Amino acid sequence: MKTYTLEEAKDRYLGKKGTAERDAYENELRLDLIGEAIKQARKERKLTQTQLGELIGVKKAQISKIENNLTDARFETILKVFRALNAKVNFNVELLNQKMDLATE
Repeated sequence: MKTYTLEEAKDRYLGKKGTAERDAYENELRLDLIGEAIKQARKERKLTQTQLGELIGVKKAQISKIENNLTDARFETILKVFRALNAKVNFNVELLNQKMDLATE
């Protein structure tokens, strides 16, 4: 039986990097990781979803949706959650080496 690396399996079943299917998968995975980080931090701070929601002015259901990646939460809301949890947030922006076509009139 042939074995595959994780990258080979993703290429085979999700598409190569840069394809729409692969990009959608990678974005979904990032959102899942953010939700899990929020859940872990909330539990470490011994807060309920209701308590965290009260700290940032949203209902428990919104916190649950964010933690379980069931909503497209605004970036501002995610930052509020991490601030309320007293968590340091880092993110990277990587410009891809692709040509950009500008529309001209």
